[in-house]
Amino acid sequence: QVQLVESGGGLVQAGGSLRLSCAASGSTSSPDTMAWYRQAPGKQRELVAVVSSSGSTNYADSVKGRFTISRGAKNTVWLQMNALKLEDTADYYCRVENREGVFWGQGTQVTVSS
Repeated sequence: QVQLVESGGGLVQAGGSLRLSCAASGSTSSPDTMAWYRQAPGKQRELVAVVSSSGSTNYADSVKGRFTISRGAKNTVWLQMNALKLEDTADYYCRVENREGVFWGQGTQVTVSS
């Protein structure tokens, strides 16, 4: 069973930056993909960014050029968020997929104020 611990959310002014972290533990299987999703109030959860085991990345159009996803050697994934906009306000969730299945973190709240 994989445990995911997220951190780094908070309140930031528009135009500011935040860095989210997610550390995966509890599995001997290395993650195939690590991703960040977000869910704003009243909206469906959506993919923000994903990074594969080979390091290839993919981003939602709404965050391209502003957000950067990266993963470390010890099953950690980060999301660097720059030039934050009001519409980036949401709960952000880490998602990890490996041979054992798909696992989600508990979420971390990001609030962007004007």
